[in-house]
Amino acid sequence: MKKTTGTDRSITRKWRPATQAVRGGTWRSEHGETSEALFLTSGYTFHSAGEVAARFAGEAEGMTYSRLQNPTVAMLEERIALLEGAEACRAQASGMAAMTTALLCQLSAGDHVVAARAAFGSCRWLVDNLLPKFGIETTTIDSSVNAEWDAAIRPNTKVFFFETPANPTLDIVDLEYVCGLARAHGITTVVDNAFATPALQRPMEFGADVIAYSATKLMDGQGRVLAGAVCGSEHFINEVLLPFQRNTGPNLAPFNAWVVHKGLETLALRAHKQSENALEIGKMIEARVPLMLHPGLPSHPHHDLAMKQMDAAGPIFSFVVDGGREQAHTILDALELIDISNNIGDARSLLCHPASTTHAGLTPEAREEMGVTEGMLRINVGLEDVADLMEDMDRALAAAGL
Repeated sequence: MKKTTGTDRSITRKWRPATQAVRGGTWRSEHGETSEALFLTSGYTFHSAGEVAARFAGEAEGMTYSRLQNPTVAMLEERIALLEGAEACRAQASGMAAMTTALLCQLSAGDHVVAARAAFGSCRWLVDNLLPKFGIETTTIDSSVNAEWDAAIRPNTKVFFFETPANPTLDIVDLEYVCGLARAHGITTVVDNAFATPALQRPMEFGADVIAYSATKLMDGQGRVLAGAVCGSEHFINEVLLPFQRNTGPNLAPFNAWVVHKGLETLALRAHKQSENALEIGKMIEARVPLMLHPGLPSHPHHDLAMKQMDAAGPIFSFVVDGGREQAHTILDALELIDISNNIGDARSLLCHPASTTHAGLTPEAREEMGVTEGMLRINVGLEDVADLMEDMDRALAAAGL
């Protein structure tokens, strides 16, 4: 394959994000295709025994096996790294593969992790269940309180792990403070940026070390495939993460990588338009419910910080009703346009009840600690006409007596 100017870092780093999202990391075969080629192959052939030996020894460039390199996947990795402002990126089979790989590749028995209390259910499961099985100590804190990060540090603290905005409570972490604190103590920050993506927030600009993604969400944006990614320095990606990934195999399929490529081309357009729609829907719902959790609204306790760190507040927010699960389910069942679904980042509007879906695997005590109440609903606002969405939410809220 011919590497075009889309992979020349001296050129692509000069481009603005919208250009990088369409052209960054582009390779072309001898056919000169405009769209990224889809390479469905597990292995590669070689001209000689010496050539294959040199490639496996790292002495020559080229593909060896698709668990290590694939042209379609490599193009996606290059593009995400450019968008993130990272030196390197490795794609993963799913968002949770990305989170698991980003943590386990650098942790050993006896290490300590400080993690956000509010997190996606499976991320909390990693912290509460998986890491301790390997002798890794964990502490969960209120990630929105800077002093709690300070207080949780131990001599063996190796990693800070958090989401901002958090799923589904929309907690906001002070990136500049927490990342600065981590660096001062030799601690690696691992930030789940799935709610925002680099189109809305770039944690590395605030000092973050490692950024992990569920590319299933906004990066794909149309609910089609599972995908994940981890971004960081060349040293972290190639010397720390790659040996783990090479030998455990959480690799992204080329077809899924190709689909995410197509999503990245419209990521910024979708993310900003959906953020605008979510702000309008949020204002309407806020007047009808006892608690709104939308960082783009002045009522959010960390609204100013969110607006400092983010270009827009994103398409996802939560709200709470007083009537618990029964009232929340009544709202869901009254919907005619918005789908009941636990996915996020989709171009379609989706509503779910976290306590009985995304966080159902946690104990009631863990959900209470996180603030995931029985009356909480989380919405992903899509690209439909806002008037239609408002009519649907108005009807559903009215059905629940709101």
